[in-house]
Amino acid sequence: MSKRVFYFLGVLLALGVLLAACSGSAQTSSNPQAVQTVVVTVESNASSGYGTTLKAVKERGYLICGVNAQLPGFGYVDKEGNYKGFDVDYCHAVAAAIFGDPSKVEFRPLTAKERFTALQTGEIDVLIRNTTWTLTRDTELGTNFAPTTFYDGQGIMVRKDSGIKSLEDLEGAKICVATGTTTELNLADQMAARGIDYTPVVFETADQVFGAYEEGRCDAVTTDKSALVSRRSTLKNPADHVILDVTLSKEPLGPVVRQGDDQWFDIIKWVVFATFTGEEMGITSQNVDEIKASTDDPNVKKFLGLEGEMGQKLGLSDDWAYNIIKYVGNYAEIYNRNLGPDTPFDLPRGLNSCWTDGGLLYAPPIR
Repeated sequence: MSKRVFYFLGVLLALGVLLAACSGSAQTSSNPQAVQTVVVTVESNASSGYGTTLKAVKERGYLICGVNAQLPGFGYVDKEGNYKGFDVDYCHAVAAAIFGDPSKVEFRPLTAKERFTALQTGEIDVLIRNTTWTLTRDTELGTNFAPTTFYDGQGIMVRKDSGIKSLEDLEGAKICVATGTTTELNLADQMAARGIDYTPVVFETADQVFGAYEEGRCDAVTTDKSALVSRRSTLKNPADHVILDVTLSKEPLGPVVRQGDDQWFDIIKWVVFATFTGEEMGITSQNVDEIKASTDDPNVKKFLGLEGEMGQKLGLSDDWAYNIIKYVGNYAEIYNRNLGPDTPFDLPRGLNSCWTDGGLLYAPPIR
């Protein structure tokens, strides 16, 4: 039963009680609790933002995705001017789910400082830019976090010949860090807890942070470990730098949307879950058509849009997940293409493995 029907039933109930009280045939009582008026008021979807984002995206004809443009492996611009990376591929996955075409995306490069304002003001439809999920961001910024796509932790990189082996060795050091990030706050908390005196040297962009570090204006640089691996590959002599064996924080990274449109929130969540599910089922961009044509598995059929009308429940076509896998790939394909063994980063999957392999990636059932 819809919320609007509940509302009118509440109104009719109230009117019925009122009419009965005014009727000559109605029983009267001196007990003030004998007659109770109950009005159920539930806000309908129409008066909220439900469905507004998908409608706007479809009418526009493309998705606007906020990304990083300075983080190789996650979000960067290649020599041909194309956006590439792990996060960028998730933008393509959303476009594939909505339009059946992964290319229908406009990328909006954003600094850490700009990203939330761009989302809050509607400049972008979704933020997919190595953004950490925290309680305050979830409650104070008017945002909702989709499932984590990359489990990370904050680290520190120093020059190999510096003699620095631990946080305690950074007493009195200058440390480069990006402003407006959890990285800056985590660094302050960890150093304060250990009583280590240091000087933060803050910059707005990653290029500025790592440029200053390479120029020797800082003794160390800190950000997510994956980003340290990524940016080390861009330094003049990558082998001259080492990432300390210390983790300062938990950094669950994933897509972010504005609060107020549950349909859009659901779409972004299930796009992420579809990439997890594809890997779990062994469905890849290479075999998806063969499996679709031959499967008798009801779960696979629902996933690929052959039965159950799962897409319609999201406001999408029923082949939404098929399009994600066909045109972008499952999680393993996205990861390996951007961060895996055949890339300069060769990042081990670790926590970012499927739950069946001991990792944290776990999708609810599509049914």
